[in-house]
Amino acid sequence: MRASTHLHQFIKDIVDLCCPDNVHVCSGSDDEYDQMCKIMEHNGTAIRLNQLKRQNCLYVRTDPSDVARVEEVTYICSQNKDDAGPTNNWRDPIEMREKILSLFSRSMHGRTMYVIPYVMGPIGSPMSKCGIEITDSPYVVANMKIMSRMGREALSLIEKGEEFVAGVHSVGMPINNVNEEVPWPCNKEKLIAHFPESRQIWSFGSGYGGNALLGKKCFALRIASAIGRDDGWLAEHMLIMGVTNPNGVTKYFVAAFPSACGKTNLAMMLSTLPGWSISCIGDDIAWMYFGDDGRLYAINPENGFFGVAPGTSVENNPNAMKCIEKNTIFTNVALTEDFDVWWEGMTKVPPQGLRDWKGNAWDSNSKSTAAHPNSRFTTPIRQCPSFDKMGDDLRGVPIDGIIFGGRRSTLIPLVLESFDWVHGVLLGASQSSEKTAAAVGVVGEVRHDPFAMLPFCGYNMGDYFQHWLDQEKDGRKMPKIFSVNWFRKDDNGSFIWPGFKENVRVLKWIFERIDETVSANKTPIGYLPKELDRVGLNISDDKLNQLFDIDIDGFLKNIEDLYNYFNIFGDKFPKVLHQKLNIIYFNLKNNNLFS
Repeated sequence: MRASTHLHQFIKDIVDLCCPDNVHVCSGSDDEYDQMCKIMEHNGTAIRLNQLKRQNCLYVRTDPSDVARVEEVTYICSQNKDDAGPTNNWRDPIEMREKILSLFSRSMHGRTMYVIPYVMGPIGSPMSKCGIEITDSPYVVANMKIMSRMGREALSLIEKGEEFVAGVHSVGMPINNVNEEVPWPCNKEKLIAHFPESRQIWSFGSGYGGNALLGKKCFALRIASAIGRDDGWLAEHMLIMGVTNPNGVTKYFVAAFPSACGKTNLAMMLSTLPGWSISCIGDDIAWMYFGDDGRLYAINPENGFFGVAPGTSVENNPNAMKCIEKNTIFTNVALTEDFDVWWEGMTKVPPQGLRDWKGNAWDSNSKSTAAHPNSRFTTPIRQCPSFDKMGDDLRGVPIDGIIFGGRRSTLIPLVLESFDWVHGVLLGASQSSEKTAAAVGVVGEVRHDPFAMLPFCGYNMGDYFQHWLDQEKDGRKMPKIFSVNWFRKDDNGSFIWPGFKENVRVLKWIFERIDETVSANKTPIGYLPKELDRVGLNISDDKLNQLFDIDIDGFLKNIEDLYNYFNIFGDKFPKVLHQKLNIIYFNLKNNNLFS
């Protein structure tokens, strides 16, 4: 949508449709945030945590029916069904609008309607985009304050004529003679509809996470990926990090990982190598474009972290633990007797007297987990000790390398470098990961997740692969592309690579490959290290060799599976990727192991 007249008409139309008792245009001020917190406390939605342990922090429990993404009712409503592609749920836009009008009619009765103007990305950056989210949830207002640049500056930009993505969210529980206020209002029926052509988002029934914080996955990935396709840039499910060597030279990387693969831990990692350090610009989303100098640049459109809590600890992510000491909203974790938080993996021994995410008494003999597997913390990005000052640079940071990863217990090497840009895009398109106990499906089953964008690409992924290929043009300095896998196991089922802080050794090799100061072995699947920096690391030659062993039969079966998977995209799947896959298959089949 464009210009202030459209904004005012948009607000009026939603008021007429949803019939709220009050309308509040959000300023983004600290006082307003405090007021939202007080409203949540008054409604029983939130509990104030121990101020001596968690300064200005809130604890929130959702309704047990409203705890995660609702991919099965998340739709791309493009004019042409083929534009949504085989990996998205598609609905006809006209039919969906009729459904929306029915659901949202009087949905905010008895509630306050909040109008949230916000900017995704640093204000003033040519890559940043404006949004408006209309919601009836103070929880959403408070979280959007942390996660975006929200308030008067954003409103001013929109009133001056900046285009904005329009989002409408309702918990779907009007207060009337039938429904009374409850601590966590939501509706059994849930729906998230994206309209790529008109740049609109409608979300009904859920008050949690990316279902309700519309600037996050809905705008910053699904709608933004469609805008990027149209305008020639990339909106990606990627962290942004800096790696600095002992000489003070910094290179910036983006990295895509499916869920449960340690993306946040990598983004905030501490280094075990003397002189090497890691800085964080973002842990989840990157918007990227090629500058006039031919280099790829990235900004983080978000302003905070919406991190998964379980598994986060001082041992594996001390920077995250420092982040959440203050000004943080915790959702669906466990609550201690002295009003602090806890989750599985936070400490080896749980504290006594815990109440779980449903409010029930919990101990180590309980059958369920204390914290929900998808429990979260929402915290300002600048509280991260390793936050990179370039994170606010209006141009973004220049990207030297792109990394794809997944959780694979066999087959995939610890690290490899692609032959070229086309092979790198194939690595992204081939990305897959084994399901964990927290995911739906069989544990260990491999799930295809191209570019870690399977739930988030707002258009046909066949076209998406081609869009990546189209980025390579004369005069551009293309970043090198790498694949990593920290999760390979030995015959006893134990992880071979120590992971976590030691992953800096892999990043060092990637850094030096970009500088062409270390050599590699050319294999049918890519360039593999001749040697990694192992000083101070207790890993044998045999174990290291296992991390780079090429199982030819296993790879041939994997490629055959990829052929079948890529067939779902039909003629949309780029022929050049098919040809590259054929070459790799031929070289493996003929045992052409190169050097």
